[in-house]
Amino acid sequence: MKKISTLILTLSAPLLTIAEPAKESGGMLSGETQNQIGYWLIGIMLFLFLIVVLVLVRTIKVMARVIFKYQGTSEEEIIREEQAAKAPKKAAKPKNEILLKLMSLKPMSEEKSLLIEHDYDGIQELNNPTPAWFMWLFYGTITFGVCYILIYHVFNLAPLQYQEYRNEMAQADIAKKEYLSKAANRVDENTVKLVNDPAVIAAGGAIFKTTCAPCHGDHAQGNVGPNLTDDYWLHGGKINDIFKTIKYGVAAKGMPTWEKQLSPKQISDVANFIKSIHGTNPANPKAPQGEKEAADEPQKVASK
Repeated sequence: MKKISTLILTLSAPLLTIAEPAKESGGMLSGETQNQIGYWLIGIMLFLFLIVVLVLVRTIKVMARVIFKYQGTSEEEIIREEQAAKAPKKAAKPKNEILLKLMSLKPMSEEKSLLIEHDYDGIQELNNPTPAWFMWLFYGTITFGVCYILIYHVFNLAPLQYQEYRNEMAQADIAKKEYLSKAANRVDENTVKLVNDPAVIAAGGAIFKTTCAPCHGDHAQGNVGPNLTDDYWLHGGKINDIFKTIKYGVAAKGMPTWEKQLSPKQISDVANFIKSIHGTNPANPKAPQGEKEAADEPQKVASK
């Protein structure tokens, strides 16, 4: 019994870890939590099956002991032993009461009340009831089946496997977008790359119209600020230089810093937009300012 108790405690201890995911999901069990519960239910059923096997093995041992006990014994000796067994004895407290209750058995002293009337060649049969643990398991499987049908097929309180797969794929897409957004915001003036992705340029153009157009013009032809479409630059025309100018600004020239208003990804998009409009020759351009620089080649990125 000590070994069985230790095994039960060992099996039940990890079940405490199942409660945490259920709390985090607001009461709705996630797919991983449901899988863990299923694994532990299977483990418990296997454990009960092991108990059944052990009981059967013990029964076979008892039967074998009885058979071998009477081998080579004369009929008179057997009769004497039976008479001695039938003689009234002082009632002893039954051992293993918990096991007897679990198996719905009665102690040896009370087995006469279970005898069935028929008798075949001196062999009598006991009318032992079905073990209590077996009935608990039987009714438990019925309850489990009814609850499963109601939860998954009637009230739709939990997703089926296909829906669970779709939910997990949706969660994976969200996690992927979050990862990519965080990775994009790790860019700085040293790691920014020049790309020709239409999505990046479109995003940068939208930001340029709302934040940069008042000083540089709607088409970057120059207004208060310099023309951004020609070959002349006051603070460098490379993608790294443009990113740095937008990020930190130029206080002496009235260029504000956008580090706190725009994310690194947005600054990178604006810098790439400015590089994409080089040589567009808008109407009424402002006179060149700064030094002439050669254009750097963009890095090709497949559009999504």
